[in-house]
Amino acid sequence: MDQLTTQAASAHIVVLAAHPNWRESRVNRRLFEAARTMSAAIEVRDLYSTYPDYDIDVTAEKRAVAGASLIVLLHPVQWYSMPALLKLWLDEVLTYGWAYGPGGQALQGKDLWLVATTGGPEHSYHPQSYNRYFFDAFLPPYEQTAALCGMRFLPPLLLHGARSASEDAVKQHVDVFSERLRSYPDWPEMDDIESCPACAVPTTDRPHKTPE
Repeated sequence: MDQLTTQAASAHIVVLAAHPNWRESRVNRRLFEAARTMSAAIEVRDLYSTYPDYDIDVTAEKRAVAGASLIVLLHPVQWYSMPALLKLWLDEVLTYGWAYGPGGQALQGKDLWLVATTGGPEHSYHPQSYNRYFFDAFLPPYEQTAALCGMRFLPPLLLHGARSASEDAVKQHVDVFSERLRSYPDWPEMDDIESCPACAVPTTDRPHKTPE
């Protein structure tokens, strides 16, 4: 076992892979396959294959991520956000009193890493182009989800223009992804990443069993 594999084996990583149609995926499918063939310390959960009826086994999903040090969200960006099933996963799994709020410390101290692709090229995410904003403008929901759950949000790994990217660019992207998984948590920039802010939710803000 080489040094990088040994490092990965010391940390349990869960990859939540969400792509509505793997057959049409050019990049995410290769990232998915790369993660699946790596260390046994990396668990890859294919949400769309596991829950085609959107009936999520919340207990099983909580058990999986509760034991992880790093949770990876792997998905294509759809309408400036995540695919519908992954959003449902967040809604149903990251519950009040478990993932956040009083007593909700199941994910505290873990890392959250976004690995995503976009259809539009990087220059399209600009105030003077059709997406109107730099891509960072679409990250706050991810960042705040991590913060509310007491997790540290790691710098995202993004590939823009996935449909038109060259084969060399795709291969390089997959290689970087694989290397990051192998070497976690020993990334050079880790010491410079701030811990997440305290986001205490008062019980008065979320009374139990009260419809919204």
